[in-house]
Amino acid sequence: MNKLAFIFPGQGAQVVGMGKDLYENFAAAKKVFDTADEVLGKKVTKICFEGPEEDLKQTINTQPAIVTMSIAALEAFNSEMNLSPNFTAGHSLGEYCAMFCSGVMDLETTLKAIQKRATLMNKVNKGKMAAVLNAPEGSIEKALKDASSEGYIDVANYNSPVQVVLTGDDKAIDKAGELLTQAGARRFVPLAVSGAFHSKFLSEASAEFGEYVKDLDITSASVPVVTNVDAAATIAAEDFRNKMPRQISSSVHWTQTIENMIKNGVDTFIEFGPGKVLAGLNKKINPEVKTYNVFDKDSLEATIQALKAEMASV
Repeated sequence: MNKLAFIFPGQGAQVVGMGKDLYENFAAAKKVFDTADEVLGKKVTKICFEGPEEDLKQTINTQPAIVTMSIAALEAFNSEMNLSPNFTAGHSLGEYCAMFCSGVMDLETTLKAIQKRATLMNKVNKGKMAAVLNAPEGSIEKALKDASSEGYIDVANYNSPVQVVLTGDDKAIDKAGELLTQAGARRFVPLAVSGAFHSKFLSEASAEFGEYVKDLDITSASVPVVTNVDAAATIAAEDFRNKMPRQISSSVHWTQTIENMIKNGVDTFIEFGPGKVLAGLNKKINPEVKTYNVFDKDSLEATIQALKAEMASV
């Protein structure tokens, strides 16, 4: 193992039942869940463990639930193995877990910040989003240009070389779907979200969050966080204060984030949180790197075993 990065998933990774196994088996994970219930004044544990899915799917619940579960997975891992990453990063809301992991915010501040972000984003019920898979080279740029005659459209996420997510006005997204399907894109998938996130429709939410962030207790990172807005390794507290509001309405440069870490020597990633979304994207970005997952007791133990074996063979 050369260098190691800890990464955290974003909205869409949630699943009813997530974290229950960690809660029951690791005191460190239980403490995170109990803290979330207390700090947020709502049963995050119940939403994660029992759902129903309709409740878990609402942005206002999804964001704190995923952050709580991902941090619980991280803390369970840390209670079993002492291993520091060289970098951290998170996809959209996952960036808050990365900031927590890098010591930018404590648990209570992280939870309050993500709840505020979710509340502001939840107000946006305009526009929609869609994922595009395997679009021919140049076709996305052309579709964006041509579909903009129907309204505002932009790229929300650069997820991997073969997957981007579009965001914007309903008609413009529909038009882009037609154009990209004609151009030979493998799939065009509308996403189940309440509005067009990571778009200019969130500029008001972004401004309001900027005011909120001014008073947050933020410190400089102990481990660089590679941030979504620019795929740059970030350490200074003031830079986080500036980037957190911008992230709400800007594109998520995930492909570039992973590529930058690899360029800086990272060859091993651990994804903490529900599912294996980021591990899947890593395979598309660079099939040479290893990605381990921690989402329950079995995956945590398997990851620790594999890491120990890897370190012993060096």
